[in-house]
Order: sequence, then structure tokens, then C-alpha cells
Amino acid sequence: MGIPPGTHEVRVPRLVGLMAVDAREAASSHGLVLTAPDRTDFPRTVVEYVVRQYPPPGAEVPRDAMVYVWFDLGEGEGGGGVREPRTPRPPSGGVPRELDEPGDPRPAVSPA
Repeated sequence: MGIPPGTHEVRVPRLVGLMAVDAREAASSHGLVLTAPDRTDFPRTVVEYVVRQYPPPGAEVPRDAMVYVWFDLGEGEGGGGVREPRTPRPPSGGVPRELDEPGDPRPAVSPA
């Protein structure tokens, strides 16, 4: 499938990880049209994060081409969620303790 003469190619930016509002702005600044096939409310979507896109980042497409994005559905809606470590972490220190395994005849912690 060739690009018609006189049409300028643009590279698709990386949209994964961006909030919807930022992804729309990035696509628009590259002369691309952004759509989300699974979101009928996409024009009002603001803070959801893009988790997948097509075409992939770096692909050369004609200006005004359609770029499809998908969002994490979020907690309770079937989405996988973001699994990066959260901060702040629990404070370090304290006495480490080994817990008994269920059915272990030898307790790891002896009663005081």
C-alpha cells in the first residue's frame, strides 16, 4: 500500500504511557488523528493512560492518518492495572520474623 504523491509522511510518536489528553495533543502535533475504538467517551477521556497503540511508535504514515489507542480499564473493570512499585515504601527496621508453615510440626517462633 503506497502513499499517494504529494502526501507527507510523519512518524507515529510513542503514546503508550501518556494520559489521554497528552496522547491527543502529541498525535495532533504530528498531524495525526487519534481514536479509541473501545471508548465511546474518548473525546472526554482525560486521565486514563494509553496501554497499547497501533501503528507502533516510529512507523511512517501519511499525515492525517488514524492512530488507534487502548486504555487500561482500571480497577474493577477487568484491566490488568499498573504494577510498578509505589512510594513511599514501608519503613525499614524492626525485628524480622519467620512465620510457621501450615502444618509444620516445628514452630519457627518459640512461645515466650
